[in-house]
Amino acid sequence: MVKVVVLYGQPTDPEAFEDYYANTHRPLVEKMPNVARTEASRIVGTPDGGDPPYHRVFEFWFDSQEDLQAAMGSPEGQETAADVPNFATGGATILIAQVD
Repeated sequence: MVKVVVLYGQPTDPEAFEDYYANTHRPLVEKMPNVARTEASRIVGTPDGGDPPYHRVFEFWFDSQEDLQAAMGSPEGQETAADVPNFATGGATILIAQVD
């Protein structure tokens, strides 16, 4: 399996981010083909009590690299990727990981 990990930086307006994320962006993700599993998390702190560098983490899993490529290349995947700048005012770091 492979997964995509999206680390969302601290947004300028957390309430607006959460509203858009829940009501606009997540429904786009749910339409993508080949997604085996998703998990969304909101960051609530750091071990040292400092300000977290990220607001939210989103992970989505695929059975293979080929499934990931097909999903991201699909119209739904392209629409989802193009939507990120519409709400991620704190930026987004996107990583692809091979699941052990």
